[in-house]
Amino acid sequence: MTTESELPLSGLVVVDMSQFLSGPYCSLRLMDLGARVIKIERPDGGDLSRRLYLSDTEIGGDSTIFHAINRAKESLAIDLKNEADLAALKRLLAQADVMIQNFRPGVIERLGLDYEAVRAINPRIVYASISGYGEEGPWVKRPGQDLLAQSRSGVMWLNGDEGQGPVPFGLAIGDMLAGAAAAQGILAALVRRGISGNGSLVETSLLEALVDFQFEVLTTHLNDGGRLPKRSAFRSAHAYLAAPYGVYAASDGYLAIAMTPIPKLADLLEIDELAPYRDDPSSWFTERDRIKALIAARIACAAWTNGWRCWSRPTSGARACSTGTNSWRAMVSRCSTCCRRWCAKTTCRSPPPARR
Repeated sequence: MTTESELPLSGLVVVDMSQFLSGPYCSLRLMDLGARVIKIERPDGGDLSRRLYLSDTEIGGDSTIFHAINRAKESLAIDLKNEADLAALKRLLAQADVMIQNFRPGVIERLGLDYEAVRAINPRIVYASISGYGEEGPWVKRPGQDLLAQSRSGVMWLNGDEGQGPVPFGLAIGDMLAGAAAAQGILAALVRRGISGNGSLVETSLLEALVDFQFEVLTTHLNDGGRLPKRSAFRSAHAYLAAPYGVYAASDGYLAIAMTPIPKLADLLEIDELAPYRDDPSSWFTERDRIKALIAARIACAAWTNGWRCWSRPTSGARACSTGTNSWRAMVSRCSTCCRRWCAKTTCRSPPPARR
């Protein structure tokens, strides 16, 4: 097992001035790699995410998401409008390796902590900035919240079934993807610093992260005459993939079926009605709603979730790409071994930080 001192970022100091999710997610990943993360919070209540509730569950008076995304970080109360506090923060930045901020564009400049100002204090610092929509353009001043960024990115039209309208993801994917992109940029900048001796500016945004997330399907869109994606009207799981791709209800649970040839699936499920489509792969996309409806009707009338275990075994001649679907409770109980690396107690200072 790797010890804390052997982690790749051990010995590096990250000053995290961000709030909510995108910046803290970035610093969380740097902490996981061994960095010491010092989280800067307001004296009057701390990070606003202390009260950002995913449910009605609290830990020590703060939201669970705050503890989850800020685990193992140190917390320091700094009043950015107080000259003495600001001077103390600048002394900290002079010794830091990384700074992260996700204020709205213009705010960090008014505080005198923009990249050029911080670089003058510490030329070796890697300065990461996360915004909602970048540093220029018509949406710069708009609120950079995850749901709004999802809405502007077009990603909502890839979820749900045709006719449902835009369907948002059930997770803050814009925040998380932007945080991951920032962490990737920071790591690259740290490598570059090892070569040049100089720090760098790393910039990303929720919108850019969401657009990059869609590069595969956007490439298709831009190369097929600009046609918009058309979701399946039945059990849609991917706007650009053919039948049987989707999740189907059985009498004993749900069965996810990925890219399995229709002839093989017709034989496994004994669906004679699929005969017209067996030798016409193009129909698996053009007629996917009809094909998926036939598959759904067959699966719904029997218990199939035990059968998929046999089909999915490497030694099985069937080798269908299928699996049962887990609830979180089932996932945690069944995946404790393969997923043990991300199981960790979440701790962060609570209640909100007091004045220095």
